[in-house]
Amino acid sequence: MALTPWFLLLISLISTLPVDGYIVYMGDKPKPEVSTTTTSALHVNMLQNVIDDSNIAHESLLLHSYKRTFNGFAAKLTEEEAQKLAGMDGVVSVFPSETKKLQTTRSWDFIGFPEMVKRSAIETDTIVGLIDSGIWPESASFSDAGFGPPPKSKIIGARYYRSQPYPQNSSDILSPRDTDGHGTHTASTAAGNLVSKASLYGLGLGTARGGVPSARIAVYKVCWSDGCPDADILAAFDDAIADGVDILSISIGGFRPLDYFRNSIDIGAFHALRKGIFTSASAGNEGPNLKTITNFAPWYLAVAASTIDRHFDTKVQLGNHKIYEGIVTNTFELKGKFYPIVYAADVPDRAAGYNGQTSRLCRIGTLDKKLVEGKIVLCDGATGYGAIYAGAFGYVLTSRNAADVIDPVPVPAASVWFHVGNEIAHYLNSTRNPTATIWKSTEGVDALAPYVPSFSSRGPNPNTPNILKPDIASPGVSILAAWSPIAPVSGFEGDDRVTSYNIISGTSMACPHAAGVAAYVKSFHPNWSPAAILSALTTTAKPMSANLNPEAEFAYGAGLLNPSRAPYPGLVYDASEIDYVNFLCAQGYSTKLLKALTGDSYSCSSSQSSHGTLSDHLNYPSVALSTSNPKSVNGIFNRTVTNVGSPKSTYKAKVSAPPGLEIKVNPSVLKFTSLGQKLSFQVTVKGLIEKTIVSGSLVWDDGKFQVRSPIVVYFLF
Repeated sequence: MALTPWFLLLISLISTLPVDGYIVYMGDKPKPEVSTTTTSALHVNMLQNVIDDSNIAHESLLLHSYKRTFNGFAAKLTEEEAQKLAGMDGVVSVFPSETKKLQTTRSWDFIGFPEMVKRSAIETDTIVGLIDSGIWPESASFSDAGFGPPPKSKIIGARYYRSQPYPQNSSDILSPRDTDGHGTHTASTAAGNLVSKASLYGLGLGTARGGVPSARIAVYKVCWSDGCPDADILAAFDDAIADGVDILSISIGGFRPLDYFRNSIDIGAFHALRKGIFTSASAGNEGPNLKTITNFAPWYLAVAASTIDRHFDTKVQLGNHKIYEGIVTNTFELKGKFYPIVYAADVPDRAAGYNGQTSRLCRIGTLDKKLVEGKIVLCDGATGYGAIYAGAFGYVLTSRNAADVIDPVPVPAASVWFHVGNEIAHYLNSTRNPTATIWKSTEGVDALAPYVPSFSSRGPNPNTPNILKPDIASPGVSILAAWSPIAPVSGFEGDDRVTSYNIISGTSMACPHAAGVAAYVKSFHPNWSPAAILSALTTTAKPMSANLNPEAEFAYGAGLLNPSRAPYPGLVYDASEIDYVNFLCAQGYSTKLLKALTGDSYSCSSSQSSHGTLSDHLNYPSVALSTSNPKSVNGIFNRTVTNVGSPKSTYKAKVSAPPGLEIKVNPSVLKFTSLGQKLSFQVTVKGLIEKTIVSGSLVWDDGKFQVRSPIVVYFLF
């Protein structure tokens, strides 16, 4: 039979859809290149060819003319006119421009966790505790609507801690109320209600929501304008554990690696673990160098940041009409007005002893305020803070990296590639009165996502080389979530923009995503241990690409958080308190210390205290092997898995080994006859490595569940 052309099938459906015009897509830009004016004229001419009514001004029907990066247009058309255009030469497709449903606003969808995902009836009884900078309770993300007694509140508790004298001339409020914005942002990411039409001045428009929208929130404010004291962090852990929260999220970190029990977060999380409370902690923002992770204890989840497929483009336009793509989430709308632009190297504060070599980096105090005020400054440094404090109208950075992101700053700003910076500098040198403008950001698509941005801290674990950290990556770049309306959008005092939702980046944003998913898992499995939940999150993670992150698992751990699969891992690598005690024995901690730590009569045997393969003393869901001799790799790992999938199931081991290594699993088949049954196996890794880090994997597969563990071998440096 004759086949109906696809575009006719499409047009036949149009009458059933709400249509705001049609899009006529014509592929790439015309070749050879034509001017944008000519392209628009061609589009109008196409409309003239299908619209018979001579009384209509065809230009008025043209809604948009796509002409800068691809070819096409949107127009007000009848169904018949759309059908005519679909048959024209050069037209790829014609389709209705629907009024689409608005929908963080993007991160949860990107990792496969839609609004209508299956929910447990006891999600509303799950409590997520946030140790952070407080909360703005009036935010729509924390509405009590729908929360019937008992208890009626979304936020069921809020405390604050201030062990040090109150900072003078501070905007801090001595209460759990959030004056910074950070705590409100993380709380709404983990467990915020659904809020439609949320945005930052139109950017990121959609439905903001947390991982567990019906869960309860308990708030512990420990962070102030002068930091987050360890004493207060421990007090917050103490209260949170006593309050009986189910999940803890802490997006706080130190400046350097510390012994496990000289770190307030490690200590607090260890005690949370003993009470069955799962902790999610941010990996840190000190990347991209290796061994920069600051939260890495094995009894909590350490979360790296990943990108999502949305990014914000910010264009810089020069007085010579040239336009360059940049980044920086810029909310300022200059409406095409141009401002003088100067190069930072040409405006040093000579009276303070600076020259162009120092001022070009735009460090604070190095620029001459008289020469900078009211102008856009071209900076060679990583930030434009010096330009801000010198009174610049805005700035352009020339230090953009592929994996960089820059959150809102208090002035119009953009960051461009180094070679673009050279072109801008050339323009400045060749023009008597150079000018520029910076456009408000627009949303773009990051086709390479997910990958780990440069700021996210990397492993390996500085304390225990054979425990892989970070554990996992989750969305942490340009995340839209609730904000305190009295907090500066950019974090700079004097930034008087007011918003209820803000877009910021960091492992601080990744951490509550993982905490929300942990709460989601616990709502289905309330009796699972923290180790079982950690295992479920990591073994169901989506593998990520070392081509985008050469540091591989040291950047992203087991891979990208996968919420929809996490409650159904099939098998879990469980661990109890005694397993962690045995691990600490192997780490060299004394019986005396462990008795004091636990209050129990644990003792370390001589065999436990022998360091050997330290990860063999903990039933961890990943395998990491460090070696001081890359030509002679040899490691043995004993693991035990618990069946949480199908009562009767047979799992087969599927091993992926990098060149030079042989990985064997014994036994290679695990047969389960009941739920809760535990079976053990051994992994042997032998051979050599030719790179600093190589990656393999072990997948237990029964045809329904695939339980994946990364295997990482690296040269200990």
